[in-house]
Amino acid sequence: MMNRMTRAGLCLVMSLFATVAMAPKQTDLHEPFDKILDMYVRDGFVCYLALKKSRGPLDRYVASLDIPRKTIESWTKPDQQAFWINGYNALVLRTVIDGYPITARSQTYPAKSIRQIPGAFETTKHRIGGESFTLDEIENGPIAAFGDPRMLLALGRGALGSGRLKSEVYRGADIDKQLNEAVKECASRVNCFKIDESQKVVRVSPLFSWREKVFAQSPAPGDKWANRSPLERAVVSMVFPYLFQGEQQFLTANEWKMQFGTFDWRLNDLTGGVPE
Repeated sequence: MMNRMTRAGLCLVMSLFATVAMAPKQTDLHEPFDKILDMYVRDGFVCYLALKKSRGPLDRYVASLDIPRKTIESWTKPDQQAFWINGYNALVLRTVIDGYPITARSQTYPAKSIRQIPGAFETTKHRIGGESFTLDEIENGPIAAFGDPRMLLALGRGALGSGRLKSEVYRGADIDKQLNEAVKECASRVNCFKIDESQKVVRVSPLFSWREKVFAQSPAPGDKWANRSPLERAVVSMVFPYLFQGEQQFLTANEWKMQFGTFDWRLNDLTGGVPE
């Protein structure tokens, strides 16, 4: 007969094996969300009505993100980055469909804006990474901690002013390429980055000023804009490789001033057609 010590040891081994077996692989964890994005997202716009009617897969995916923080921290940095970006984007989608169709409560924001949902970013808590976070807390906590400002451009905030929500998940194996694509997308989108040569103005998204601490810590190579503020240097250095030659020459001349535009909080809803 198996003695008590042996049984205890066997139970411990089985428990450890079960823990390892249950720990989700990165390739499997985000697969359900990848299918959701592929089905309901087109060029950054979301079919929110259809997503709400078939919300089961999204709810199950969000529930799967409540993984112990220690487990997440045992992954590679790229896998951790992918986890938090995908998690944030999924929670934004769920926030929208929880309040959809959105009722206008304030004249400060567009009628159907995610900002019309009380506490969408600042108050509502979500279980992710073994803790409870608001969307703002995820952005200013785990995401900011990576010190990679490109991640902020990969977050879909449910608004036209945000970076274009991809129709696929972020993956650790491709994260550097995908984040560079997010920067490139910003450089080509006028409500993120726009040069007005006639006025000698570089107009950028207010997101850069909202998250100045993260963007400004990004190193700017060389002395091309040594007289500029850390934020100005960081922004133009980030987008510079993705600009046309004429735009690069304009920035290099260093006779411009930077202005922050207005964030477009209209909902990125594809239901009923692309917002005008």
